Amino acid sequence: MTGNGRAWLLFTGWLLTGACGLLALLAALSVGILLLPVAVAGTAVLATRRDTRQGLPGLLSGVSPPLFLLAYLNRHGPGSYCTTSAAGSSCTDGLLDPRLLLAAGLLFLGAGPVLFLRARRRPADGPLPGPSGQSPPSSGAAR
Repeated sequence: MTGNGRAWLLFTGWLLTGACGLLALLAALSVGILLLPVAVAGTAVLATRRDTRQGLPGLLSGVSPPLFLLAYLNRHGPGSYCTTSAAGSSCTDGLLDPRLLLAAGLLFLGAGPVLFLRARRRPADGPLPGPSGQSPPSSGAAR
């Protein structure tokens, strides 16, 4: 696999690990206890491989799928939502504003690839630019 393809694969791995971890936290009292070992195993696998730090911004994007799920579940919010049927009526109170959850999800989803691409374009061990954007002079200047 090429270096570029491997980097995006690592990004996706961290994204899925982050999504699984946050979903395990949000659903701790139900299926979260089943998702937690998957998130821990994914973190262990990715953290023990070499050069996986380059895909780490995917963890930031991994926050977005659970936020999208919360936005969908609160789609009738904010406030209360009532339904009626032949058997009676049912109300749900305390729904969150789905627009805020959607905006936060989009922010996290977009921040991951931006950080990922910025980190890939930055030279790893090159000299830092000076205040005017030029490289600092070398210590062995020609005479």
